[in-house]
Formats: sequence, structure tokens, C-alpha cells
Amino acid sequence: MSLNWNRGFTIDFNLATGLSGAVESTKRRASNMKGMYCDSKAELELIENGDPLMYEFHEIGAPEDSGDVAAGTSIVYPGKVGDEYYMTAGHFHTILATAEVYYCLSGQGYMLVENKDGDTEAYELNAGKMVYVPKGYAHRSINTGNVPLVTFFAFRADAGHDYGTIKQRGFKKLIVDKSGTPTIVDNPRY
Repeated sequence: MSLNWNRGFTIDFNLATGLSGAVESTKRRASNMKGMYCDSKAELELIENGDPLMYEFHEIGAPEDSGDVAAGTSIVYPGKVGDEYYMTAGHFHTILATAEVYYCLSGQGYMLVENKDGDTEAYELNAGKMVYVPKGYAHRSINTGNVPLVTFFAFRADAGHDYGTIKQRGFKKLIVDKSGTPTIVDNPRY
């Protein structure tokens, strides 16, 4: 399928499979998330017992030009590692002055955002809610429900992704299950 980025286009975009004939979704299993969760024993157990799919995302494959918009869907599956919910790895944009928009299509959870000074906010996500992630903020989707958390996202196509900073230090806050209730707590490893 050829998309005309100069004249525009309309496409069928399936939430579960992305574009027909397009590139396979990017998948993240427990083994890809090793070291992201506080409970390393629970993390290792998951990896050794099936290495479950935690999340995946589909992109439309925009050219990485400053005037284009990258877009797609992210699916975070339900589950927990210890008392932490399944989540995305989280990232800053390489071009730090980049905002991003997420629109929740189904499921429930949070968008955790944090800038490099540690200013953190957790925005609730459920069907019909949109989150605006301001420029300069890392962001991570967290599924606190029992069904997949599906969001649509859009950002400037040349923004790039910096996953390394989050992998190195994590987020200042975590969202954990406390007696069946999602609760925001300090990250003991921060």
C-alpha cells in the first residue's frame, strides 16, 4: 500500500492489526521490559513462564519529516508484575520540544507523564478521554483494567524516541494495585 504524504489519503486502520498489508506491529514482551518493574522476582517468573505480550503498537509509517504527523494505536494488555500494572516502556522524544496527543478508544488506565525535573502527573484514561502530553514530558501508558487499553496517538513525525533515559532512571512515581485500587506511590528506585 502506498500512502501519498504530499496530497493526503484516507485509510482503513484496524485497531488490532493496523494497516492492511502494512508493517507488523511492534511488540513488547516481559523480556523486553526486564528491569522496568520493581519486583525483579515477579518479572523473572513472568519471563520464564511464557514471556507474555505486555503491549504492542501500530504506526502508519509516516516519513520522519518535520511537517508530517506520525500516528497509530497502542494496545496495553491487562496484567501485573507484582503489584505494578502492565505498562509501556515510556519515553521522552528526542526532539524534547514535542507534544503528543493520546485518545482512549477502550479500556481503562493512566497516562503517567514526567519532565526531566521530576514534575509528575497521572491522567486517567477511559474510552472517550484525550490526554495532551506537553512538550518536554516523558510519558507511559498503564493498564489498570481487565481488558486491553487501546489508545490512538499522534505527534510530529521527526520527533524520535528516547527510551534510554526512562530505562535508566524510571519514573518518579508508580501506579500499583493496593487492595484492588490503582494507587500512585513513590518509586523506591528513583
